[in-house]
Amino acid sequence: MKITVVVVGLLIVLAVLAAWYGQRWIRMRRGGGVSVALRWRPDNPRSSWHLGLGRYEGDEFVWYRVWSLRTGADRVFQRESMQIADRRDPSGTEAYAVPEGSTVLRCESETQEAIEIAMGPGALTGFLSWLESAPPGRRLPRAS
Repeated sequence: MKITVVVVGLLIVLAVLAAWYGQRWIRMRRGGGVSVALRWRPDNPRSSWHLGLGRYEGDEFVWYRVWSLRTGADRVFQRESMQIADRRDPSGTEAYAVPEGSTVLRCESETQEAIEIAMGPGALTGFLSWLESAPPGRRLPRAS
Protein backbone atom coordinates (compact mmCIF):
# COMPACT_ATOMS: atom_id res chain seq x y z
CA MET A 1 0.00 0.00 0.00
CA LYS A 2 2.76 2.47 0.94
CA ILE A 3 4.70 1.68 -2.23
CA THR A 4 1.60 2.34 -4.34
CA VAL A 5 1.13 5.76 -2.74
CA VAL A 6 4.79 6.64 -3.36
CA VAL A 7 4.60 5.48 -7.00
CA VAL A 8 1.37 7.41 -7.62
CA GLY A 9 2.92 10.50 -5.98
CA LEU A 10 6.00 10.25 -8.18
CA LEU A 11 3.86 9.81 -11.29
CA ILE A 12 1.86 12.92 -10.41
CA VAL A 13 5.05 14.93 -9.89
CA LEU A 14 6.44 13.69 -13.22
CA ALA A 15 3.18 14.51 -15.02
CA VAL A 16 3.17 18.05 -13.59
CA LEU A 17 6.81 18.59 -14.60
CA ALA A 18 6.16 17.21 -18.09
CA ALA A 19 3.12 19.47 -18.55
CA TRP A 20 5.02 22.49 -17.26
CA TYR A 21 8.03 21.80 -19.47
CA GLY A 22 5.79 21.20 -22.50
CA GLN A 23 4.07 24.53 -21.91
CA ARG A 24 7.46 26.27 -21.59
CA TRP A 25 8.67 24.67 -24.82
CA ILE A 26 5.54 25.79 -26.69
CA ARG A 27 5.89 29.31 -25.28
CA MET A 28 9.54 29.46 -26.38
CA ARG A 29 8.75 28.28 -29.91
CA ARG A 30 5.70 30.52 -30.35
CA GLY A 31 6.46 33.44 -32.60
CA GLY A 32 9.58 31.81 -33.99
CA GLY A 33 12.83 31.17 -32.29
CA VAL A 34 16.39 30.47 -33.32
CA SER A 35 18.76 27.92 -31.86
CA VAL A 36 21.43 29.82 -29.94
CA ALA A 37 24.19 28.81 -27.54
CA LEU A 38 25.14 31.38 -24.95
CA ARG A 39 28.13 31.75 -22.67
CA TRP A 40 28.31 34.48 -20.08
CA ARG A 41 31.58 35.49 -18.46
CA PRO A 42 33.61 34.42 -21.55
CA ASP A 43 36.87 35.56 -19.91
CA ASN A 44 36.41 32.91 -17.22
CA PRO A 45 38.00 29.64 -18.43
CA ARG A 46 35.45 27.66 -16.38
CA SER A 47 32.41 29.16 -18.10
CA SER A 48 30.54 26.80 -20.40
CA TRP A 49 28.06 26.96 -23.25
CA HIS A 50 24.33 26.68 -22.62
CA LEU A 51 21.93 25.73 -25.42
CA GLY A 52 18.73 27.67 -25.81
CA LEU A 53 16.31 29.45 -28.07
CA GLY A 54 16.51 33.13 -28.86
CA ARG A 55 13.56 35.28 -29.85
CA TYR A 56 13.25 38.88 -30.99
CA GLU A 57 10.70 40.95 -29.12
CA GLY A 58 10.94 44.49 -30.46
CA ASP A 59 14.15 46.01 -29.10
CA GLU A 60 14.91 42.96 -26.96
CA PHE A 61 16.55 39.66 -27.73
CA VAL A 62 15.23 37.16 -25.19
CA TRP A 63 16.97 33.87 -24.58
CA TYR A 64 15.40 30.75 -23.08
CA ARG A 65 17.70 28.04 -21.81
CA VAL A 66 16.57 24.63 -23.08
CA TRP A 67 16.92 22.89 -19.73
CA SER A 68 15.67 25.35 -17.15
CA LEU A 69 12.92 25.53 -14.55
CA ARG A 70 12.36 29.27 -15.00
CA THR A 71 8.94 30.35 -16.19
CA GLY A 72 10.19 33.28 -18.28
CA ALA A 73 13.22 34.20 -20.32
CA ASP A 74 16.58 33.35 -18.77
CA ARG A 75 18.36 36.37 -20.28
CA VAL A 76 17.13 39.57 -21.94
CA PHE A 77 19.41 41.78 -24.06
CA GLN A 78 18.61 45.33 -25.15
CA ARG A 79 19.43 46.18 -28.76
CA GLU A 80 20.32 49.80 -27.99
CA SER A 81 23.25 48.93 -25.72
CA MET A 82 24.53 45.72 -27.37
CA GLN A 83 27.65 45.89 -29.53
CA ILE A 84 29.64 43.20 -31.33
CA ALA A 85 33.22 43.30 -30.08
CA ASP A 86 34.59 40.22 -31.87
CA ARG A 87 33.62 37.45 -34.29
CA ARG A 88 35.29 34.04 -34.55
CA ASP A 89 34.78 30.39 -35.41
CA PRO A 90 34.35 27.88 -32.56
CA SER A 91 37.66 26.40 -31.47
CA GLY A 92 38.52 22.96 -30.18
CA THR A 93 35.84 21.09 -28.27
CA GLU A 94 33.48 24.06 -28.15
CA ALA A 95 32.47 23.15 -31.72
CA TYR A 96 30.53 20.25 -30.16
CA ALA A 97 28.73 22.51 -27.65
CA VAL A 98 27.29 25.01 -30.14
CA PRO A 99 24.86 24.65 -33.07
CA GLU A 100 26.39 23.19 -36.23
CA GLY A 101 28.16 25.69 -38.49
CA SER A 102 28.09 28.36 -35.80
CA THR A 103 29.89 31.65 -35.65
CA VAL A 104 30.71 32.96 -32.18
CA LEU A 105 30.03 36.63 -31.48
CA ARG A 106 31.43 38.35 -28.42
CA CYS A 107 28.86 40.96 -27.44
CA GLU A 108 29.43 43.79 -25.00
CA SER A 109 26.90 46.06 -23.43
CA GLU A 110 27.01 49.19 -21.33
CA THR A 111 24.42 47.73 -18.96
CA GLN A 112 25.28 43.99 -18.84
CA GLU A 113 28.32 41.75 -18.62
CA ALA A 114 30.06 40.57 -21.80
CA ILE A 115 28.66 37.41 -23.38
CA GLU A 116 29.40 35.13 -26.29
CA ILE A 117 26.60 34.01 -28.58
CA ALA A 118 27.02 31.12 -31.02
CA MET A 119 24.54 30.64 -33.84
CA GLY A 120 24.33 29.08 -37.28
CA PRO A 121 24.46 31.02 -40.56
CA GLY A 122 20.72 31.69 -40.90
CA ALA A 123 20.29 32.76 -37.29
CA LEU A 124 23.44 34.92 -37.55
CA THR A 125 22.06 36.79 -40.56
CA GLY A 126 18.80 37.45 -38.71
CA PHE A 127 20.61 38.56 -35.54
CA LEU A 128 22.86 40.99 -37.41
CA SER A 129 19.88 42.39 -39.33
CA TRP A 130 17.95 42.87 -36.08
CA LEU A 131 20.94 44.50 -34.38
CA GLU A 132 21.55 46.91 -37.26
CA SER A 133 17.91 47.83 -37.82
CA ALA A 134 17.77 50.14 -34.82
CA PRO A 135 15.96 53.47 -35.03
CA PRO A 136 17.88 56.44 -36.47
CA GLY A 137 20.43 58.02 -34.17
CA ARG A 138 21.64 54.80 -32.58
CA ARG A 139 25.31 53.86 -32.81
CA LEU A 140 26.08 51.03 -35.19
CA PRO A 141 27.65 47.92 -33.63
CA ARG A 142 31.42 47.54 -33.86
CA ALA A 143 32.67 44.67 -35.95
CA SER A 144 36.15 43.23 -35.82
